Amino acid sequence: MGIRTASEPSLRHFLTGLGRAAGGAIIFALPMLMTMEMWALGFTLDVWKLCLLLVATIPVLLGLSYYGGFRCTFSLKDDLADVFVGMLIAGLMSTFVLWLFGVLTLETSLREAIGKIAVQVVPGGIGAMLARSQFGGDSATDDLRRERSSYWGELFMLATGALFLSFNVAPTEEIILIAFQMDAWREAALALASLLLMHVFVYVSNFKGGDERGAASHLSMFLRFSLTGYVLSLLISMAMLWIFGRSDGLSFYSFLSAALVLGFPASIGAAAARLVL
Repeated sequence: MGIRTASEPSLRHFLTGLGRAAGGAIIFALPMLMTMEMWALGFTLDVWKLCLLLVATIPVLLGLSYYGGFRCTFSLKDDLADVFVGMLIAGLMSTFVLWLFGVLTLETSLREAIGKIAVQVVPGGIGAMLARSQFGGDSATDDLRRERSSYWGELFMLATGALFLSFNVAPTEEIILIAFQMDAWREAALALASLLLMHVFVYVSNFKGGDERGAASHLSMFLRFSLTGYVLSLLISMAMLWIFGRSDGLSFYSFLSAALVLGFPASIGAAAARLVL
C-alpha cells in the first residue's frame, strides 16, 4: 500500500509532464507546421544537413531540460531521457498535425514524410522542453532553476531564444529580399537598433524576468550580456541561413546583409528567452 502511494505521484507528475510537453510542442511548432517553406525543406534539404540539425538540437534540448524541462530532473540520465521523449512527442504531434492539414498523405514518399517531420522536431522539441515554464511549475522547481542559473547558463538561454526565432524566419524568401532592398546605412541602423532594443527589452525595462543585479553597471551588463547575446544571435543566424541553403550563390557581403536582417528577430528572440525563462 505504501509503495503504491509513493509511486502514484511520480506517475501522475510524469503524465502531467507529457501533457505539457505535447501542448508546448504544438504551440512552438504550429507557425512552421503551417508554412509552405518548411514543408518544402523536408524534401529539398540535404539529408546530411537534416541529420546535422537534429544532432545539434540534442545539446540544446539537454540544456533546456537541465534549466527547465517538462519535468524536474536531478541527473544527466534523466535529462537525456527527457530530451528523447521530448523529440518523440514533437515528432508525433507534428505528424498528427501535418496529417490533419493534408500535408502528409498515403501518397507521400517515406523520404519526404520523414524530412517534413524531422524539420518540425526542432521547434517542437524546444516547445516540449519549455512546457513547464509556460504551463506551470511549483516554487521548488523555480528555486532549483534559479540555483542552477549562471552566466554561461544565461548566455545559453539567449542563444536558444535566438535559435528559435531565427529558425522560424530563416527559410523564407523575404530575408534575402529585405537584405537586397537595404543599403549600407539601413543595415548599420538595423544592427544598432537590434542591439539597443535587445538591451532595453531585457535589462532596462522593468519586465518580469528582467535582470535584477542593480549593483552591476549598465556598461558591464551591456558588454557581458547584450553585446555578447547579439554576437551569438548573428552567428546563429549565419548558421541557419547556411543550413537552409539561403547562403547558396550569395557573395560574402550579401550573406552578411542577410545575417544582419535575420539577426533582428534572432536578437528579439534572445531577449524574450531571458524573460520567459
